[in-house]
Amino acid sequence: MAQYTLHKSATRGYANHGWLKSHHTFSFAGYFNPERINFGALRVFNDDFVEAGMGFGKHPHENMEIVSIPLEGKLAHNDSTGANGIIQKGEIQIMSAGTGVTHSEMNASATEDVKFLQIWIIPNKMNITPRYGQMEYFVNNNEIKTLIQPNTAEGTLRLQQNAWFKMAKFSGNESFDVFLEDAQNNGLYLFLLNGSLEVDGHKLETRDAIGIWDTNKISIQTTTNSEFLLIEVPMNLN
Repeated sequence: MAQYTLHKSATRGYANHGWLKSHHTFSFAGYFNPERINFGALRVFNDDFVEAGMGFGKHPHENMEIVSIPLEGKLAHNDSTGANGIIQKGEIQIMSAGTGVTHSEMNASATEDVKFLQIWIIPNKMNITPRYGQMEYFVNNNEIKTLIQPNTAEGTLRLQQNAWFKMAKFSGNESFDVFLEDAQNNGLYLFLLNGSLEVDGHKLETRDAIGIWDTNKISIQTTTNSEFLLIEVPMNLN
C-alpha cells in the first residue's frame, strides 16, 4: 500500500539573512527537524531568494549531487573544475561534487533578484571525479519532461544515483497517472511550483510537496494550471 508524507509550504524551515531568504524542506544549516532529515536519497531541497548583486562566495562540497534550477533571474556559477557560466529560467545545472569541488553561486544581475531551487541528492558511488552539466529545456503544456536521469541520454543530464528529475506543466482539470521508473526501490517526491492539484486525493497548493513510496504510480488531478517538479529517488540508502 502506498505511503505518503505531506510537506505543506508553511511548515518548511525559514532563514532570512537579508540578501538571502531560504525555505528549507529538510534540515539544513540552522534549521533542524528530526522528522525532516531526508526523503530517501533526497537530502536537501532549498527554495532560495538572492538579492541583486549578492550570492554564495566560494565554498567546498564533496560526495553530493547538487542540482540548481533557476525560477526567476540569472545565477552565475564558477567552480574548481573550470566550469563557469550563467543559468536562468529554462535551464538546469548538475554538479557532481565527488572527491571535492570549490564553487560559487552569485546573482548574475546587479539590478534583478534571483529565485532558484537548490537540491542535493546523496550519490550511490563516493569519490568520483567531479563533473558538471548544464542544459536548456522547454516543457510543453500537458507534458512531463525528463531533465536528469542515471544514464547518459540525449536531451538529459546524468546524475550519480538511480534518480530522475522531471518538470511538468498541465492545464487545469486534467487527470493522469505518473509511473515510477523503478517502483521496486524508489519513491517519488512532487514539489508544486505553482497552481493547485491533488495527488491520490491529497490536495496541494503552490509550494506544497508530497512524497510517495511503496507504489508503482500516482494519480494526479489538476484543479488549476499547474507546474511541478518530480524527483524519483531510492528510499533505501544501505
